Amino acid sequence: VQLVESGGGLVQAGGSLRLSCAASGFTFSSTPMSWHRQAPGKGLEWLSSIYSDFTTYYADSVKGRFTISRDNAENTVYLQMNSLKPEDTAVYYCAIRPTGEKGQGTQVTVSS
Repeated sequence: VQLVESGGGLVQAGGSLRLSCAASGFTFSSTPMSWHRQAPGKGLEWLSSIYSDFTTYYADSVKGRFTISRDNAENTVYLQMNSLKPEDTAVYYCAIRPTGEKGQGTQVTVSS
């Protein structure tokens, strides 16, 4: 199993970023996937999940600003992040929802 996140970076408050997570080593199309983040000094926070039928769920902290999607042909899950705030600064991870296995993460820094 391999999960490789990309797309992080430095952005100003109010800006947008699109994170990608390339998956391999398992049957991606039938596997629920999630995005999480960990801010400095804080625990891992669940953000969003997408199931094989494309049903999506969001944490209140990101609802209306973040959108999760998946491309089963590309074995990739995405997180579109809009209206970013300084408190969104964290390392962002994608994960296999049933097992919690996650990638190495990608850093997102939002400046005020």
